[in-house]
Amino acid sequence: MTVSNQERLARVGLARVTEPGSLDIWAALQAASAEQVWASVRAGEPLGQLGQRALDGLAARLAVCDPQRDLEQLDRQGARVLCPGDDEWPGGLVWEPSAMSGEVRGMAPPFVLFAEGPHHLREAMAESVAVVGARAATAYGTHVAKELGFALAEAGSTVVSGGAYGIDAAAHRGALASSGAPTVAVLACGLDLVYPRGNDRLLGEIRRQGLLLSELPPGCGVTRVRFLVRNRVVAAMTQGTVVVEAAERSGSLSTSGRAADLGRHVMAVPGPVTSAMSTGTHQLLRQGCSLVAGVDDVLEVVRPMGEHLTVRARGPVHPRDRLEEQTRRILDALPVRRPVSVARIAAAAGVSTLMVQVALPELLGAGLVEQRDGGWRLTTLGASG
Repeated sequence: MTVSNQERLARVGLARVTEPGSLDIWAALQAASAEQVWASVRAGEPLGQLGQRALDGLAARLAVCDPQRDLEQLDRQGARVLCPGDDEWPGGLVWEPSAMSGEVRGMAPPFVLFAEGPHHLREAMAESVAVVGARAATAYGTHVAKELGFALAEAGSTVVSGGAYGIDAAAHRGALASSGAPTVAVLACGLDLVYPRGNDRLLGEIRRQGLLLSELPPGCGVTRVRFLVRNRVVAAMTQGTVVVEAAERSGSLSTSGRAADLGRHVMAVPGPVTSAMSTGTHQLLRQGCSLVAGVDDVLEVVRPMGEHLTVRARGPVHPRDRLEEQTRRILDALPVRRPVSVARIAAAAGVSTLMVQVALPELLGAGLVEQRDGGWRLTTLGASG
């Protein structure tokens, strides 16, 4: 489906006069075209569920709204407007608010996105993971997020985060260091602004090598509510969300909550029990989310069942691990230093002498015992198990 220039202009206008996640605008767009809804807003005439009270609330912004000017500014900075129906529009940004649980029930899906960067958004989101966490991250959390961002990108998974300090920035930097999949920063302000200011170089690199994304037109600054509403886009576009570090009351838990509400996978990295920055992740783990100790744990969750199976780490196999239980009992009955007779071994193990005589050649062949001075004792290998 080709989105007309008039529809694109109308959606930019609606984005300028309303806030992301507006249920009123979303409901109107389900009943009429974007051009019709925009015409209704400009005329101040109710349309469907878009009533007079909601229209009156948009009047102040409407008075200074010029969507054509916004389009021209976006074009000058190399950004583009994405609408449902565009080839780039991600498939995950569709849900019925009234059918959802949790806070997403009160938040509508985006009806327009502003993007800047060389990658195709829908293709980038085909395999993607959100990596989020505390702004006041510890050295441990920063290290884990950077390593995870790099490993996910190397494995072909786009790393999505919010461009903030701490865990977000570390995950983005890890992905940028890879030659694999790109990284996407979803902003809570217009693409022409840089927030936080200290991440200007990082966001510039993402603009050149990955993608910057926002629901807000040029010039729109950040607000607390916009951060929280932005999180639903991070959660919805990706197959799963990994929380690396989060305090007890963290915005990152908002993202993981949105992911759970939308039926996406939620994962968390455990941290030191003494760290306040891991209180939130431990809470998620207690609630049953998947534990992440490395990239394989993430890929096993987000990829199709059976496609990426994690080989669980285990210690080296010792020769005594292959022995039957009774043979291990005989081995345990042998001393380390002074050789003893078969009868002494049988008595210590609680088995017959015949059984000891049958087992000793197997233990000798495995290098676990040796014969000395007419008796038997453990070798260094046998004693080390």
